[in-house]
Amino acid sequence: MSKIARRDFINGTLMVAGTSMLPFKSTSQAVMAALEPSYYPPALTGLRGSHPGSNEQAHARAWVKQTDWGSTSDLGEEYDLVVVGGGISGLAAAYFYQQEHGRDKKILILDNHDDFGGHAKRNEHTIDGDTRLSAGGSESFEYPSGFSEIVLNLLKDLGVDIDRFKMAYDTDFFKRHDLGAVTYFNKRIFGEDKVVKHPFCDYPGFVEGLLRPTLSYEKAVQQSPLNEKGKQQLLRVLKGDPHTLKVPKKEWRQYIRTHSYFDYLKNTLGVDDPGVLRMARHSVVDYGGTPDVMTMEEALGSGALGMDSFSWSDVLDEGIYQEYVEKDGDTYAVKKPFIHHFPDGNATIARMLVKKMIPDVGPGENVEEIVLSKLKYTELDKPRNSVRVRLNSTVVNVQHGGDPDSSSDVFVNYIYDNKSYQVKGKNVVMACYNMMIPHIVPDLPKKQDAALRRLSKVPLQWTTVGLKNWRAIKEMGIGMAMSPGNMHQAVNMDFPISMGGYEYTKTPDDPCVLHMRCCLLGETVGAPRVEQFREARYRMLELQFRDYEVEVREHLGGMLPKNMFDFDRDVESISVNRWAHGYSYGNPGAIGRQPFGRITIANSDAVNSSLMDRAIEQAWRAVKELR
Repeated sequence: MSKIARRDFINGTLMVAGTSMLPFKSTSQAVMAALEPSYYPPALTGLRGSHPGSNEQAHARAWVKQTDWGSTSDLGEEYDLVVVGGGISGLAAAYFYQQEHGRDKKILILDNHDDFGGHAKRNEHTIDGDTRLSAGGSESFEYPSGFSEIVLNLLKDLGVDIDRFKMAYDTDFFKRHDLGAVTYFNKRIFGEDKVVKHPFCDYPGFVEGLLRPTLSYEKAVQQSPLNEKGKQQLLRVLKGDPHTLKVPKKEWRQYIRTHSYFDYLKNTLGVDDPGVLRMARHSVVDYGGTPDVMTMEEALGSGALGMDSFSWSDVLDEGIYQEYVEKDGDTYAVKKPFIHHFPDGNATIARMLVKKMIPDVGPGENVEEIVLSKLKYTELDKPRNSVRVRLNSTVVNVQHGGDPDSSSDVFVNYIYDNKSYQVKGKNVVMACYNMMIPHIVPDLPKKQDAALRRLSKVPLQWTTVGLKNWRAIKEMGIGMAMSPGNMHQAVNMDFPISMGGYEYTKTPDDPCVLHMRCCLLGETVGAPRVEQFREARYRMLELQFRDYEVEVREHLGGMLPKNMFDFDRDVESISVNRWAHGYSYGNPGAIGRQPFGRITIANSDAVNSSLMDRAIEQAWRAVKELR
C-alpha cells in the first residue's frame, strides 16, 4: 500500500472510530460533549461523503428491515424541535424555527455523518503547511437571479453579498495560464495514453473562463487514438445537427423530446464503434448522466457528445442550459455566469448557519470571515446551547407517542456507537433523504409511504486531490480533461475563487487542488435509470480507498508527462467524497411531502431537486407546516 493510501485511510477513519472509544454516560450529557478538541472532520482525507460508519445502520434498517437495536437508553432529553438530517435543509429548518418561535426554543439536529452540511462537504488539504480548500459535494449557488425571497433573505442574514462573487472569481485565470478543455484517452481502454486539445462535448462550459479549443473537429478527431472507422463515426457525430433527423423541420422539437439519444447515434448516424459510444456515454458527468437512456432533448441539455448547442440551436427551448453559452470569444462564458462558488462550495453556507445558531462554535460574523475559521466541534452539542448538533447519530425510528392526529410528542430513536438512544420532541422535521423516511417513520399513510419510495438517487463522486504543484498541468494546458476511459469522467483545476483571506493558487509552483468528477454508471448499458443507479451504488460502496487510489494514480499518471509528474512525489492527499445517494431522481410530489401529525418533511428531495435554494425553500415550508 502506498504512502497516500496508508496515510489517507488512517486520517479518514481513525477520528471517527476514536469517537466510539470515548467515555459516554446514558444521561442527558451530550454525546458530542466528549469529543476531543482535535476533532475536526474537514481536515480528514481518505473516504469521505458516505464514509465508513455513516450508513451501516441506515442500510440495515432499509435493506434487512432491522428493528432490534438492543436496549434503548432514554436520555431524558426533550426538545421543541428535533431535526433529522444536518444538511443545508436541516440546518435551515432549525434556523427558520428559531426565527418563527424564538431563539430560546430547544432544538436538536441529528446527523449520521461525522460532519454537518450533508452534501455541502468541506475538504481541507494541508500541503507543506498551506491549507487548500475545495468542495466535496454541493459546490455552487447555480444562478441567484432566480432565487426566491425566502432564499435571498436567508443569504442576507448570513452576510452573503452575491455581487462579491464577480470579484472573487478570477475569470482570467485559465486564459492567463493558457489552460483549456481537453480529452484524455487512456491506454487501458483506447490503446494509448493520449491528450487531445478538444473536449468533444459541452460539459466544460460550466467552468467559467476555460479556454475554448482552437483545433477543428477534423484535426482533433485525427489526433484521437480511435481506428479509422471510429474517427469517421466520431466526426459524423460531431457534425450532427437537426438536418440529420430526416423529418420535417416542424417536427424537430417533438422528435428530440420523444427519441433516444443512443438510438439517434446508432440508427440515424450509424455509430457502432465501441470507443465512440463510450465517449458518448461518458460525456455527461452529473445531473443523472445516463446518456444511453436519455432523450435527445436531455442529451442537448446536458452537453452530450455531438449535441452542440449552437448546431442544434433551432430546436432548443428557452431554459436549456447550453442555450446560455456565449458563442463568441476564446473562453467559455455564459450569459448567466457560473461563478457563485465559495472556496469550499456551499459548506460555507452550512458553517454560517451553525455559527448563527451556536455562536461559540467559532469566529466569523459573515460568510467572508468564516471562510478560514477552524470551527470548534466540541461546542456543537453543549447542554447550554438552545440548538444542538449531534453527529455520528443515525436515526432509525421516528414515531408519535399516540395517535398522530392528537399526540403531543414524537419519539426519536438513533444509533450512536452501535447503541440505541431516545429523545423526545414536540415536533420533528425530516430533512434526510426522503426515500429513507418510509423506513424510519413506520406508521406513515400507505399513499405517502408509496410516494416517498418512488424517489431514487444518482450516485456521484467528487474526488479532490491535493497537489504540491501543478507544473505538469500547466505544461499540458489542462484546465479540464474529459476522460471517457476512466472512472472519473472529468478532471479540472478547482474553481479560481479568492475571498475571506483565502487566496487561490497563483503560480504552477504553488500547491493546488484537482477536482475529479464521476457519475458512476451501471455496467448494463440501456438498463432503466433506476436500475443503473442501484447497480452503480452497490459497486461504489464495495470499493475501498485503495481501489480509488489505484484509479487516481493510473488516471493522473497516464494523463500527465512522466518527466514532470510523479504520483508519490507530487500528490499529498486524496479525499474521495462518495455520495451513493447523490442527486434526486423521481418526484414524491405533494403526497410525499405532506405533513404527518407532528412530522413534516424538508430536503430538496421533496421537490425532486438537488439545488441549495430548493433545500432552503423546503425547510421553510416544513417549518411553516408544523403544529
